[in-house]
Amino acid sequence: MLTWLKKNDLSFPPLDKALREPNGLLAAGGDLSAERLVQAYRHGCFPWYQDGQPILWWSPDPRTVLFPAELHVSRSLAKVLRQQRYRVSFDQDFPAVIRACAGPRAYADGTWITDSMQAAYIKLHEQGLAHSVEVWDGDTLVGGLYGLAMGRLFFGESMFSHADNASKVGFATLVRHLQGAGFELIDCQMPTDHLISLGARSISRDDFAWHLRTYLDQPSSATWVC
Repeated sequence: MLTWLKKNDLSFPPLDKALREPNGLLAAGGDLSAERLVQAYRHGCFPWYQDGQPILWWSPDPRTVLFPAELHVSRSLAKVLRQQRYRVSFDQDFPAVIRACAGPRAYADGTWITDSMQAAYIKLHEQGLAHSVEVWDGDTLVGGLYGLAMGRLFFGESMFSHADNASKVGFATLVRHLQGAGFELIDCQMPTDHLISLGARSISRDDFAWHLRTYLDQPSSATWVC
């Protein structure tokens, strides 16, 4: 049965209590406080819901991840990176990135990055937990992504692209940065063709939980000034 969270209790049910259909639905309710969001990621789940729904918390099995050493850079992407067509920065405009990620998309009706979600993650950014990658064409923001860095794990949330290869450039730059800082895994949550083309693959929920236990509290050398 689905667990309903209480606002005065930050705990989540065990991951093996997640539903098989829909895959990974673990709990509902609660709130988007910074404390609960941090606990959610530490536990192995994340919020994903539409306006008009209660907050839904997910832990899919399998889980889509990318190991930094397995980043796949195609010939065309490698060429774009060499040409330095775009400039990439970190944490220069987190609110603009999350707003762009919440923007309309041709393949979806509405967005799960609601106003409440944006406010919650901006607060996490202000606390130094959530980070953004910006991709610039001159002074125009044309791509980017955001997520949380905890220990030696990065939890990716969403990306956007308004120019050819912009989000891929941002993602590849981030992965190389994280690899150099000793990160072990990037959580991609759910599979997409875009992520698979960059080297993401599926692991079991148990394997993902092992990585949480092993690397969440290990320090990294990551810096977010770029």
